[in-house]
Amino acid sequence: MVEKLKKYFSYGPKAIFVFVLIMLSVTVFIFNTRKTITVSIDNKKIEITTFRDTYRKALTANNIIVGPKDKASPSLDSKIKDKTKIVVKRAVDLTVKVDGKNLKVKSAERNVANMLKAEKIALKGLDRVYPSKNSEIKEGMKVAITRVESKVITEDKPISYSTVVNKDDGIEEGKKVVKQEGQDGKKSVSTRVIYENGKEVSRKIIKEIVTKKPTDKIVALGTLGVYRPSRGGDSIQYNKVLNMRATAYTSDYASTGKNPGDYDFGITATGTVARRSNSGYSSVAVDPRIIPLGTKLYIEGYGYAIAEDTGGAIKGNRIDLFFSSKSEVYNWGVRQVNVYILK
Repeated sequence: MVEKLKKYFSYGPKAIFVFVLIMLSVTVFIFNTRKTITVSIDNKKIEITTFRDTYRKALTANNIIVGPKDKASPSLDSKIKDKTKIVVKRAVDLTVKVDGKNLKVKSAERNVANMLKAEKIALKGLDRVYPSKNSEIKEGMKVAITRVESKVITEDKPISYSTVVNKDDGIEEGKKVVKQEGQDGKKSVSTRVIYENGKEVSRKIIKEIVTKKPTDKIVALGTLGVYRPSRGGDSIQYNKVLNMRATAYTSDYASTGKNPGDYDFGITATGTVARRSNSGYSSVAVDPRIIPLGTKLYIEGYGYAIAEDTGGAIKGNRIDLFFSSKSEVYNWGVRQVNVYILK
């Protein structure tokens, strides 16, 4: 019995040493694996102590759940270092209106552009986003995407012909004669059409090319006057009508200052013999500035005449009609008549 006790106590210091060594190792292990970290969740900070090696395990052990759309920095599977910080941003609910649908989305992305990329909602070149892509994501936000499409449509269109009206003194006044039929031309028109969410919102012509020129329609408009005597007879065509003060004269001395036998007695200013013709042209005196000599006329109540003579008193809008006798001169007197300048 004594021998056994001696033997036991001889190993005592060794056992104590081993025990102390084990406890020291455990203490070092605990000291090395024990870590204090700060968890920031939506700007609220929590300090926790953990023996876990990753942030995911540490948060789970402390009943801090990170949702699938929440974002953590550094990543949840990163190795923990003592006195470090992990930032968790909770995903918020928002609505994205796109392609005729209202999508319910949870996102913790920084802005609209990142959210759309994360949700695999692709934008094309002209598409518009409201609010802007740089807008910060907020709870309850409504994001609308307008699909914008631009198309260039090319089509043939007619070019209407023009109507050209030319005056023609060879056609009775008021009548129209088509000299040339018109034909429409043709042009190629390129139009840019803008669609928003499938609906046309604008169109603008960007190019026109004339492929066929139009042919003008040419119409002759008659300016030739036609006078129809009230007592019947042939119609009289004229270019112009003047309302004039008409007097009368004969070849006697009272009218011409000459007597039979005198030089140029009965001779007009154009060298013709003054005459009154019921079936042809009679001689009349005019102011050549108004009616040129040699002009053929028709005078209401008198008949056909030709401007062959002049007179000192015949100035301006006056005309002097030749008669064969004094009695006819007296009967005529002074009248306002229409004088037709014949074609």
